[in-house]
Amino acid sequence: MEFAFYRKLIENNRKWVEQKLGEDPEFFQKLADGQQPPVLWIGCADSRVPANEIIGAQPGEVFVHRNIANMVVPTDMNMLSVLDYAVNVLKVRHVIVCGHYGCGGVKAAMTNSSFGIIDNWIRHIKDVYRFHKSELENIADEDTRFNRFVELNVQEQVKDLAKTAIVQNAWNKGQQLHLHGWVYGVGSGIIKDLEVNFNDNSSLDEVYKLKF
Repeated sequence: MEFAFYRKLIENNRKWVEQKLGEDPEFFQKLADGQQPPVLWIGCADSRVPANEIIGAQPGEVFVHRNIANMVVPTDMNMLSVLDYAVNVLKVRHVIVCGHYGCGGVKAAMTNSSFGIIDNWIRHIKDVYRFHKSELENIADEDTRFNRFVELNVQEQVKDLAKTAIVQNAWNKGQQLHLHGWVYGVGSGIIKDLEVNFNDNSSLDEVYKLKF
């Protein structure tokens, strides 16, 4: 049964290639010539949130980084490497942090349960809870509190993006770079724009503003 599913993936790939070539015989050659996507997507690793598909983007249009709960951790060299390449080499114009309602990582951060090595990652999400403890604990309904925590987590990750030297240096050089925060509804398919946007570092606390 498992191998049948595996073989089906290979067959699906062949059908997809045939479909794309039928639409445009030069489709793959164009992709092979290079990429210049306008968007970097930082999203959750959740299998229900495929970046390209939910925004109707084609291959070559979105540079993607995904991890548990769409986190921007300032010591995460994987994320920083992706961000640096996207901003300084690909010259993306938009960076979108996209969370989703029902996120397991965010849910786990609301509990005191231990999940193993991932506890170290979840601790960063718990910090977001601590920052917004008063607001969250004034929400009586657990599902509403959970949804709000998802939103606040995205907002904090966008702020953390704005604090990075990579992003601030791009702004310092006059590069057009816009940061956005979204939440995707797994049960509805609809994206909510949280309207947390940065085009420069002017709204950051003074201590975070870097001089170059």
